[in-house]
Amino acid sequence: MSEALYASCAEVLSLCQSMKDDLAALLDPETGFAPRLRQICRDQLAEFEDNLDERAHPEELAALRMEENTWGLLQALIPARKTDPEPVPKPHELLALNPYTPTATLAQSIMNASPLLSELVVVREWLHETAPQPRHPEATTGYWKFTKYSVMQALRTGSGRDGLVREMDPDAINREEGRTLAADDASYEKSLAQALYSYIRAGRLDDAVDLCRKAHQPWRSASIRGSLLFSWKAIANEQHDDDAMDDDDSGWQGNRHRKLWKSTCTRAALNPSLSDPERVLYASLAPSPQTSAVLKSACRTWEDHLWAQISVMCEEKQNSEMLKLGGGFWDGGLDVVEKGVLGKGGHAGDPDEEEEWESEAVSALESLGSVNVLDGPPADHAFHVSQLNIILGRTDPLLEVFADGLREGNYDPASIEYPTMTRFFAHLCLYLQMIDIPVAPLATQVILEAYLQVLEAAGERDLIAMYAGALGDNAVDRYAMFLTSLELSADIDERRLALTRARDHGLDMDRVAIATAERTIEKAFEILPPLKGPLPSIIALQPPPSDAEKLLLRSIEWTTFLEATYNTGLEQANVILRYFLGSGRIPAAELLLGMLPLELASISEPEDHATEYLHYRQFFSIWETLARVVECQSLEVQHMNKDTRAAWLKDYTGLIDQAHEQIVQLLTSEWLVSDVEDTSGDQRRRDLIRIRQIYIPELVIRLHSLLVSSRHVSPPKAGSANYLKLALDLANIVADSRYKIYEDFVNQDGRRLGDYLEAVRQAILRGLEGGGSDPFRIILS
Repeated sequence: MSEALYASCAEVLSLCQSMKDDLAALLDPETGFAPRLRQICRDQLAEFEDNLDERAHPEELAALRMEENTWGLLQALIPARKTDPEPVPKPHELLALNPYTPTATLAQSIMNASPLLSELVVVREWLHETAPQPRHPEATTGYWKFTKYSVMQALRTGSGRDGLVREMDPDAINREEGRTLAADDASYEKSLAQALYSYIRAGRLDDAVDLCRKAHQPWRSASIRGSLLFSWKAIANEQHDDDAMDDDDSGWQGNRHRKLWKSTCTRAALNPSLSDPERVLYASLAPSPQTSAVLKSACRTWEDHLWAQISVMCEEKQNSEMLKLGGGFWDGGLDVVEKGVLGKGGHAGDPDEEEEWESEAVSALESLGSVNVLDGPPADHAFHVSQLNIILGRTDPLLEVFADGLREGNYDPASIEYPTMTRFFAHLCLYLQMIDIPVAPLATQVILEAYLQVLEAAGERDLIAMYAGALGDNAVDRYAMFLTSLELSADIDERRLALTRARDHGLDMDRVAIATAERTIEKAFEILPPLKGPLPSIIALQPPPSDAEKLLLRSIEWTTFLEATYNTGLEQANVILRYFLGSGRIPAAELLLGMLPLELASISEPEDHATEYLHYRQFFSIWETLARVVECQSLEVQHMNKDTRAAWLKDYTGLIDQAHEQIVQLLTSEWLVSDVEDTSGDQRRRDLIRIRQIYIPELVIRLHSLLVSSRHVSPPKAGSANYLKLALDLANIVADSRYKIYEDFVNQDGRRLGDYLEAVRQAILRGLEGGGSDPFRIILS
C-alpha cells in the first residue's frame, strides 16, 4: 500500500477534526469527510493503473475499490440521517388539492413520506453509480442484416431457408414457432439485450435508449422509456422555472399508461418462449415479486443482488401506495376522481402498515448477508457486511462485530486486505464520532489499536500520535506504548520530536513521557537479570553495555526532556543507578549520571529520593577522585628534578587528602541506609544494602591501601608515618559502633572483615620499619 495513502487520510482527518463543530462542512457532498476519503481511494486506484511497473495485488485493488464505494454510500446516506427533512405535502393532500396530480409527483411524495423508502432509493442510485461499466455490443449496419438477406433471397428465388424466420417484424421469432434468426443476428440480439440490461443496471436509461436507436430498433427505445413516470409540470403543484421548456411540445413527459406497460413487461419477463437475456431485460425494467426470480438469475455479484432486491422493494412499495390512493386520474381514470381522492384504501403511509413494510424490507435486506454470489467478494466480506449494516443503520453493531473479530484473531494481519479494512474502520469510527453518531468506546479502542499497529508496521511514525489521541482515556498509554517500541532505533532528537507530537495532537506530554519511561524500564528489567546472588566483582574488566542495558540507560531520556517531569526523572534515575551499582556496572552508572540534567541535584522533595540521588553523586565524586589519584601516581618517574618532584608531590598528596576526606565523610554519614542488618524491608532497601556491601568494603580497603602505599611520599613536615597513622585511624572508624561499617563486610572473597584486619596488621608492621619496638608509636606520634 502506498505510504502517501496513510498520510493523505491523516491530512483529511486533521482538517475535519479542526471543523468538527461544523456539521454542514463535515457532511458537504464535495468537501466533507467521506467525499475526501473516497477521492483519496480513487486517486490511489488511478495511481496503480498509471504505474504499470508497480502493479498492485488484485485483492488490494478490490479492497480499495470497495472502500471507495463504501465511503460513497456513507456520503449518500448519512447527511439525510443527520438533518431534518423539509416539510412536504402528503400524497393524499396533493390529490385533495389536485386530483390530476401527475404520477411522478405522487411517487416523489410517497417517497418523501417514507424515510426507509427514501433511503432505499438513495442506495439504488449509489448502486447505479458504482455499477460496472456497461458492455457494448459490436456495431451493426442494419436491422437483422443477415436474416434480412436470407429473407430477400428466399423471396426472389421462391424458396425459404430452413429454420429461419420468413418475416422481419420483432415478434416473428415468437410467432413462427421453431424458426430463428441467422446465427450472427441471433448472437447480436443476445449481446444487445445483455448490454441494455447492463445500462439499466447502471441506471443509464438514456444511454440504453441511444443504443437501441443505433441498433435500428426504435421500439426497444420506446419500451425502455416506458419505465419513466408520467410528469407534467404545468399541472403539478410544484415550483418550477417558468422559462424552462420541456422537450415534449405538449409539456408532459413519461408514460401516461405505465400501469399497462408494467403489466406487459411482467408478462414478457415470465414468458418462457423468450430468450433469457430478453426476459432479464424486461424484469429489470419492471422489477416486482413476480419477476424477481428472473431478475436475480442475472445477478452475479453481491452488489447485483442488493440492487435487484432494492429495485423490487422500491417498485412494490411505490405501487402499493399508489393503489391505496386509487392511482389518481392518470392511473385510475375519471372514476377515481368522481369517487373521491382516497378510494377504498385509506390514507397512504399508514403508520402500522409502514412499520410492517419496514420490518419486511429489513428482513429481505438481512437475507443478503448469506446470499451466494458467482463473481467478486462473497456476502460475508467485511466491506459487504459494512455496506449492508450502513444501509440498515447499524453502524454501532458493525464496529463491535469487527472489533470482536480483531480480538479473536479472525483477520490475518499479514493478508493483503487487512491494512485497507483496518484503515477504513478506524476512520469510520472517527467519522461517526465527529458527527455525533454513537459508537462503542471499547470497539473504537480495539479498532484504533489495530490501525496503530498497521501504521507502526508501515513505518508511519509521524502519524501515530494523531490516531492515538483519538483513544480518549487510553490515548496516553497507547502512544506511550508506541514510543516504547522505538527502543534503540531512534536517536535522542527523534525521541524528542515524537514526544512533541503528543502535544500537537492534544495529548498530555508529561503523562506520555512518564508512561513511556515506566514502560521502557519495565521492558528492560524483563530482559536483565535480577539483583540477587553473590556480590559482583568491580575489579575485573567489564564489557560495554548490552542492548538491554542501553535500553535501561536511555529510558531516562523521556523524563529529562521536560522540566515538569524532573521529579519523576529523579526517582527513575535512582532506580536505574541502584540496578547498575548493584550489578557492579560502574561504567554504565557513570554514563547515566552524565545524561542527567544538573537540575536534578537541586530537587529536595521527596526527601528520600533527593537524599539517595545526592548519595550516588557523592560516591561518584569519590570514585573520580580515586581515579585521579591512580592517574597522578602513574606520573611519578625515577628521575625528576627538585621542582618537578615538588609540584608532583603537592598534587599527589592533595589528591590523597581529598580522597581521605571524602571517603571518611561518606563512611560517617549513614550513606544510603543506616541499619544494614535489618533486611526485612522492601526491595529498594535490600538493593541499597547490597550496594553498601559492595562499595563500603571496597572504599575502605582502597583508602587503606592508598594510605599505606603512599607513606613514603608523606609531606616532610608531617613525618614519614603520617599516612600510616591515617590508615590506622580509619580502622577506628570501621570499628566504631556509631557507624557500623563492619556490618557491611560480608563473608566473600575480597570483602571479608578478616581480610581488612590483616591489612591493618600489615600497616602496623610497616610502622616498625623506622626502628623501635612500640607498635603504638605511629598512632601516638
